[in-house]
Amino acid sequence: MLVLLPPSEGKTSPARGPVLDLDALSSPGLTPLRRKVLDALVETSGRPDAADVLGVGASLGDEVARNVRLHEVPTAPARRVYSGVLYAAAGLDRLTPAARRRAQESVRVVSGLWGVVTPEDPIPAYRLSMGTDLPGVGALAPAWRSALAAELDDAADGRLVVDCRSAAYLAAWHPPRSSDWVAVRVLREVDGVRSVVSHHAKHTRGVLTRHLLTRRARPPRDAAGLAAAAGELVGDALLAVELGP
Repeated sequence: MLVLLPPSEGKTSPARGPVLDLDALSSPGLTPLRRKVLDALVETSGRPDAADVLGVGASLGDEVARNVRLHEVPTAPARRVYSGVLYAAAGLDRLTPAARRRAQESVRVVSGLWGVVTPEDPIPAYRLSMGTDLPGVGALAPAWRSALAAELDDAADGRLVVDCRSAAYLAAWHPPRSSDWVAVRVLREVDGVRSVVSHHAKHTRGVLTRHLLTRRARPPRDAAGLAAAAGELVGDALLAVELGP
């Protein structure tokens, strides 16, 4: 099983920890492109129009300014840095040792800055979305596509891929046909009518992720097994899994 998550917009800045060392991250084949994107982000974030280029509002000026210091600010495991709604529900930083090992083996966060990281990779808090057209690099999703294919295609070969990413991050890497790829949608059923849920979708994907990591049964191996595991969570919100095209 390979669980793919998007990064959270909300991040917790580590108060202490080592500074960023790209060579300490998993997937070393991505290091050259990580360095290129990182350097471009640091430079861009120091520009007067940085907020506009990065597509963020003026209220996030402090986060953009922090990007300038990414080489010198503290890092922490990604499971502590990502702190949005999905990650609060997934609780990757509140797992038993056994579940944490399962997460390290199976969870991957697809990122516009790092390409892909594991929950234990030490990273700083940053502000950059995959939908950004970054000066010096270009549109990030196409820029990462071939590197992520080289890194993830073999890892996904023959495995169940539980895809909780949004469209922007899906554009950076599509699982190969040799995988059993399942895109996770969140639906609500009212009076027999199902509709897509958007407001609570991140939370529910986080709940599903945690369930897959902590349930006693073996991890599902195919779409049918995933549907059965998701069915264990059915309550007032109906989880539906949909095979990717």
